[in-house]
This record gives sequence, structure tokens and C-alpha cells, in this order.
Amino acid sequence: IADGSKYFDTKLYTGNGGTQTLSGLGFSPDMVWFKNRTSAVNHHLLDTVRGANNGANVLYPNLTNAEGANSSLTAFTSDGFTVGSNDSVNKNNNAIAAWAWDGGTSTVTNNDGSIASQVRANPSAGFSIVTYTGTGSSATVGHSLNVAPAIYIIKSRSGTTNWQVSTTVIDGSHDYLILNSTAAKQDSGRAAPTSSVFSTGSGSDLNGSGSTYVAYCFAPVAGYSAMGQFSGNGSTDGPFVHTGFKTSWLLVKNTSASRNWVLLDTARSDFNVANDALYTDLSNAEDTGTGWVDILSNGFKVRTNNASYNASGNTYIYLAFASNPFQANGGLAR
Repeated sequence: IADGSKYFDTKLYTGNGGTQTLSGLGFSPDMVWFKNRTSAVNHHLLDTVRGANNGANVLYPNLTNAEGANSSLTAFTSDGFTVGSNDSVNKNNNAIAAWAWDGGTSTVTNNDGSIASQVRANPSAGFSIVTYTGTGSSATVGHSLNVAPAIYIIKSRSGTTNWQVSTTVIDGSHDYLILNSTAAKQDSGRAAPTSSVFSTGSGSDLNGSGSTYVAYCFAPVAGYSAMGQFSGNGSTDGPFVHTGFKTSWLLVKNTSASRNWVLLDTARSDFNVANDALYTDLSNAEDTGTGWVDILSNGFKVRTNNASYNASGNTYIYLAFASNPFQANGGLAR
């Protein structure tokens, strides 16, 4: 992918307390994740498979709540979205961040798994949105990526459950973490995902009988996205992680200990050291602490011994998306 902004981008704006349309993305978004940077209000996440429905299908990444209804995202547009008056997405004079992904052009039925799913997929960008109805017994669900997802996030739409983040990037095992929790990783006990399906087990977080679910699946794409692990050294001269592109958006979690999920991006931190953090497990306003990470032309380097980023001997998971791919710039730093 020569230009990551055609598939992922960050939109920063100021709320007006009413209704406003935000434009200028290089694509029509299929998933938008909002966080009010100024006020301690919940994260909001909506997608085109479940529908905007004038905010009727909102999910909250920091909460276990089922789908809610409020005046948040009212429409997806050809190059952006329209928001209503909800404080999380449009509180007057508050700074808001919205992260948007392109999920492809159509939603289709996928019968690859033992449970039929509705899928909107963009295999070239390594991203798909999947919905399905649980059976209460171990099952498989098709994801349409054509490669095994390295990270996939599942949430019950109809029940009060955790956001389960399943991954194979930690030493090749199949583990899970909880997006709305600080908890360390646990072994999943389930089969690893394949190029066509992921496994659900039978628990209420993933496959309760009659419950409805949504899954967001991510696979790495050279020059655009990267998912992996690194080991902390406990030093302010922390580890360098090579992604092969200038990172635009970075999510990091300590998998060895109880720590927050940390979310950074270069739209909010537009020079190094990046220090404007939001936390997926908290409703907190933006944390503008001391410098934590250098965002580089081909990866990122940790600049703190804070345990959320760099405790000695701890293992960390990361998910990153590109801004300006390194190879598309002739290998030169900007």
C-alpha cells in the first residue's frame, strides 16, 4: 500500500454541541472510533455493517455495555461522517479525535464457518468487520481476509460482556486480552484463526446462544499495518520496534502485567516525543504527560521506563497503522 491514508486516517475536530459533518478523508469510512480528548466521557465505536442508525448502534470500547442508542454518529458519508450532539462525539468546544478505517465496498454473507456471518472485508488492507449470532457451543466464523488475522476483537452487541482481543503475535500462541480491562494476557484454549475462519468457543463473550456479536479482524499488510510484540528493558533508552513505515496510529498493551491499553497517534502528537495518550479501558480525558514514544519513519522507539510501555522483562503487544510508508519515500526520513 503506497498511501496508508487511503485506508486509515485520523480526524481531529472541535465539537459544536449540535450537528456537524466532518469530511476530507480519502475514503468512505466503514468503522469510526471516537474519543473526546477534553472530557472524561466514553469511547464510541460504530461501523457500516451494524449501521449508523442515528447513533442507535453505538458500542463503548471502555465498557462492557451492549449496543446503546444516542445522538452520536448519524451518517457515514463518501469522505467522512456526520455527528449529532452527544458529548462523546460533539461536546461544544471540546477537542475530539476520530479514527476511521476503510472496510471495503459491500457486505456479504460468508458461509466458511459453522456459523454464517455477515462480512464487510478489505483484504488488501487487512481489515474486516464481521457480525454473527451465537449458538452457545464451540463454532467457527468466516472473516473473508484470505489470510489469518493476527488480532481480532469481538464484542457482544446484545449482552453485557468484555471486549475480547484474541491474538497470535505473542510467541506464536493463541492468547487473549480484554480491551476494556488492564488485565494481563491469558491463553485462549481455542484453535488459532486460519485464512478463512476464527474459533469462538462457547462462552458468553464470544458465542452465547442467541446473542449477536461483532468482530473486527486485522491482518498485517506490508507498508501499511503491523502487529507484533516487543520486550521491555526498563530504560528511558527503550526498545526500537521496526514496522517498515511511519506509524500514524499506535496501540500498546503490557501483556505480562495489569496495565492500561495506551493509544497514541501523530495527529494529536505531531512531533516527537509523542506524549498525548488516551486509554481504551478508561473514559479519561487525554493524558499529556512527559514523552513516551518517538514516532519514526520506519517504526517507533520507546523513551520511558513507565510500566505501561517498558517494564524490564515484560512482553508488550502493539497494533500500528501507517502514515507515510517508508519505502514509498525512497527510504528517507521526513
